[in-house]
Amino acid sequence: MLTDGAVDYETSGHRATTSELSGRYDAYRRRQARALLRVVPQGAIRPLYRRALKAGFTKEGASDPMGVLVRYCETLLPLPPFEAWRQDVRQNPTAHLYDVDDSAEAPGADAPVTVETRVFSHADHQWLAHLRSFRDGVTWRGFIAFEDSRSHLVHRTAVIFREADPVDVRDRFLSFESSALVAFLRSALP
Repeated sequence: MLTDGAVDYETSGHRATTSELSGRYDAYRRRQARALLRVVPQGAIRPLYRRALKAGFTKEGASDPMGVLVRYCETLLPLPPFEAWRQDVRQNPTAHLYDVDDSAEAPGADAPVTVETRVFSHADHQWLAHLRSFRDGVTWRGFIAFEDSRSHLVHRTAVIFREADPVDVRDRFLSFESSALVAFLRSALP
């Protein structure tokens, strides 16, 4: 198990911190719980809510009974533990991108997610090009954050991707040749 802030290198080339993966896992659990609530008959919601309160799931505030229900439903579902989920993300990254795209909790501009990472050489050392993406309305946008492998300084482009879904953003990023990444890096350097 990685400590918070440690880097997890996914087999697809994806790179994310443990805290980012943990946040994505928590969002996955909430999405699954909300999906369960969408199929529960309306007449069963109040009894389910009473069971949640009886089980010790307290209101975060008078206006958040849905939060109580979602947290309770997470415990009812046979959801995979974090490590099993992370392994599935490694093996099926495209399916997880579509899952995020279908979610009301897709990442926004204030908290984009690392979708893919590529390694390339420039100026006699290696750079990491992190594709950071987020949903903006009905489209997905993204930028490249370049990390110097020696100093770990990060330089980023403006938002340069705009596609219908996160898979299209990732595929476009992966289509860039190394020379294109170097050109984007040069444009991002001070």
